[in-house]
Amino acid sequence: MDYDALSYRYPSNRNVIYGNRGMVATGQPLAAQAGLEILKKGGNAVDAAIATAACLTVVEPTANGFGGDAFAIVWIDNKMYGLNSSGPSPKGISLDELNKRGYDKVPKYGWFPVTVPGIPKAWCELSKRFGKLPLTEVLKPAIYYAENGYPVAPGTSEFWKYAVGNYSACKGDEFKYWFKTFTIDGRSPHAGEIMKLPYHAKTLKSIAETNGDEFYNGEIAEKIDVFSRKYGGYIRKEDLQLFKPEWVQPISINYKGYDIWELPPNGQGIVPLMALNILKGYEFKERESAETYHKQLEAIKIAFADAQDIVGDKANIEIEKFLSDEYGNERRKLIQDAAIIPEPNKKMRNLKGGTVYLCTADGEGNMVSFIQSNYMDFGSGLVVPDTGIALANRGNCFSTDPMNINCVGSRKRPYNTIIPGFITRNHKPVGPFGVMGGFMQPQGHVQVVMNMIDFHMNPQEALDAPRWQWILDKKILLEHECSKNLAKELARKGHDVQIELQSGLFGRGEIILKDDNNVLCGGTERRTDGQIAVW
Repeated sequence: MDYDALSYRYPSNRNVIYGNRGMVATGQPLAAQAGLEILKKGGNAVDAAIATAACLTVVEPTANGFGGDAFAIVWIDNKMYGLNSSGPSPKGISLDELNKRGYDKVPKYGWFPVTVPGIPKAWCELSKRFGKLPLTEVLKPAIYYAENGYPVAPGTSEFWKYAVGNYSACKGDEFKYWFKTFTIDGRSPHAGEIMKLPYHAKTLKSIAETNGDEFYNGEIAEKIDVFSRKYGGYIRKEDLQLFKPEWVQPISINYKGYDIWELPPNGQGIVPLMALNILKGYEFKERESAETYHKQLEAIKIAFADAQDIVGDKANIEIEKFLSDEYGNERRKLIQDAAIIPEPNKKMRNLKGGTVYLCTADGEGNMVSFIQSNYMDFGSGLVVPDTGIALANRGNCFSTDPMNINCVGSRKRPYNTIIPGFITRNHKPVGPFGVMGGFMQPQGHVQVVMNMIDFHMNPQEALDAPRWQWILDKKILLEHECSKNLAKELARKGHDVQIELQSGLFGRGEIILKDDNNVLCGGTERRTDGQIAVW
């Protein structure tokens, strides 16, 4: 298969964006422009990624914040690196403590699902190792928007309104700080309305000036500790002091001539790799066919089922076994003409998620695939007073089955849904890609990769194409653009089909690809306020 299999030289590529000196793709125009601004100031792709990520905590706080997790795949100086900056549970968390509080599962909101913030440490670690500009320069755009305000984007406004309804149902005095920080007289900001986040500006300045030390060891860490103790929480200053991001080796499979890269567990990046490993044994002639959708759905179900026993913190598994041809060949035998329910079949959840994805590239060939998240919307509903720190609720992903690798425990990282992706060919970078949205993310990765490689779509076409999502058992969602005949044919194969009108349930993605002449080609998501900033 030649290099143009990714098709961004095809005549149908009118909707894609080209550049050669730099590119930033993300779901918020102001954040994309912030990254480009840093590139023009002499920063590299890593600096641009940090600037964009920091800006997103301000201009799209509905999906990420200082209290969340981050993962990155970095291609720099012709080498690939992986960073896992997802935070563990506090020391005081345990299954016994959960049961003592009267819960049979980890709740969505409040103190129990709170994990140690990883995002600020990710920025600092990336900057220290690969950045060209100081953090004081890189975080300037985010600080500016936090202090001076910005017009809220339409998609962000919708999610903000949804979040106000959710957190209004949370009982307890500790939730009032969320409303104090993120609402205007108790309501969400309207699209186009100017929103200022002064506490964010203060925290961003501290991170920039101390390289995150004050956040994890100083005054901010103490504020988190005091807030937690006052309201019966678990996180302590010691938990923050002990946290360190982990540099990891990305994992991959070869899919029809292209190496598809993800990060290893505790993230679910192994899921799309297992699914693609199963699917690579087929030749797909037509995208919009029941046979194609059926095989994709069955493969992702099998991969998710297998992942329930292998995705957890420091999982003692042979990852290579699940990425081998033997695994793909054996699991492919399970796919027949009718829909199945693979075992184990733990319940997946249909969540919009609270995640932002971005990718960057510079004129020197460096590229970054970066994702950060508070998990659900703003996270736990708990905001540390006078800091803008919305604490994440990633602990909700823990299992309460003591035999499960992902069972809730002390200082343990939960199963994490956020996954950055990357493609190479013949040891050369093709580019970063990602799709946000909880358990939709592996499903989005599979569809976007196949759209480009099997169906010769350019990046924008690959993102625009209608999507499917498996929920649990045989229940699937089809985006409303899918044809009625396709839905009927899938139903005949035993799938429980539901046509979904809300495109927000199908994830939001970005892609940047690079050819052998260092020409960059980008696509951004139609399901959000996405933009590509290009130079």
